[in-house]
Amino acid sequence: MKSKVYFYNLRANKASSSLPSKVARIFDVAGFKNIIDKNDLVAIKIHFGEKGNNAYINPIYVRKVVDKIKSYGGKPFLTDTNTLYKGSRSNAVDHLVTAIENGFAYAVVNAPIIIADGILSKDSVEVKIDKKHFDTVKIASNIFFANSMIVMSHFKGHELAGFGGAIKNLAMGCAPAAGKQQQHSTVQPIVGKGCTACQMCIRNCPVNAISLVNGSAYIDPSICIGCGECVSICQYGVIKPQWGTDMDAFVERMTEYAYGAYSTKKGKIAFINFVMNVTPLCDCTPWSDAPIVPDIGILASFDPVAIDQASYDLVNQQFGHKGTALEEAGYGMNPGEDKFKALHPETKGELQLKYGEEIGLGTRDYELIELK
Repeated sequence: MKSKVYFYNLRANKASSSLPSKVARIFDVAGFKNIIDKNDLVAIKIHFGEKGNNAYINPIYVRKVVDKIKSYGGKPFLTDTNTLYKGSRSNAVDHLVTAIENGFAYAVVNAPIIIADGILSKDSVEVKIDKKHFDTVKIASNIFFANSMIVMSHFKGHELAGFGGAIKNLAMGCAPAAGKQQQHSTVQPIVGKGCTACQMCIRNCPVNAISLVNGSAYIDPSICIGCGECVSICQYGVIKPQWGTDMDAFVERMTEYAYGAYSTKKGKIAFINFVMNVTPLCDCTPWSDAPIVPDIGILASFDPVAIDQASYDLVNQQFGHKGTALEEAGYGMNPGEDKFKALHPETKGELQLKYGEEIGLGTRDYELIELK
């Protein structure tokens, strides 16, 4: 049976067709009110963006979801988990400051922010899933104990996962640092030629596994936990994972974590993907590169696999933007070509969808319902 995915494009010629208005309308048309009971504590899972990043979801759109939840008697709060790397969101204090500086103040979004895994990412609950890689997974406490959840995801590229959408937001985004480490544990990066000794990777490594040796960064394999954050943080693209069959295991582990977060909210969870500002890398980088395709629109569904499949397909139907990382890749500029494979050739993004369907997270078979 096909899952329904609702879609609004970004065209607007009057106030009622503005994107904030469409966010509110897609909430109603998709039937999201049905997962909210009176006095429900409703988690809005969002990525607040690293300091210096500007591609994350605009807080104005989040306000529309907050107001909708309140209109149906729910009690919304915005939430995310702390990062494994040493950025501007590695503890709850810095995380809150970053969120507010990036526009998610109460005066803007009309809801409080609660960092889901506590001040030092120690607050989590073991959730039994009985899958290939994990018997149990760690889910942040304040996400686990929320009555219902709306997952708002910025759809974009990712240097390890291929792309990031609802599945990755559930997986990495709902896990404490220890859970993120479990997902990444098969990835062991190496430093290639061209290191400038900027030391950004050294400052951001959570376990101090990186040092300067003979004027170049060196990753000690006996200390490295495989979190992969140095790959994201290296603005020169010098640090790369050691690609191989382990990347299949990484994507499968991540997808199992998504299943774990989803399983705690069955019948009480819904998803909104923003397919705009489709950048090559995730919002964890302290910068945002130019979007690789035109802005497309917003999608809503109860199925995380279907909404990611639809978002993935819509991106790949576009012409690529000239003068971007996609054009530099030398492939992917034409409709029908896989933009994310072009950007990150060794990744297995499509495995999120395939394996997600296999383990019962959702279906790749969807009906795209374009709204007017």
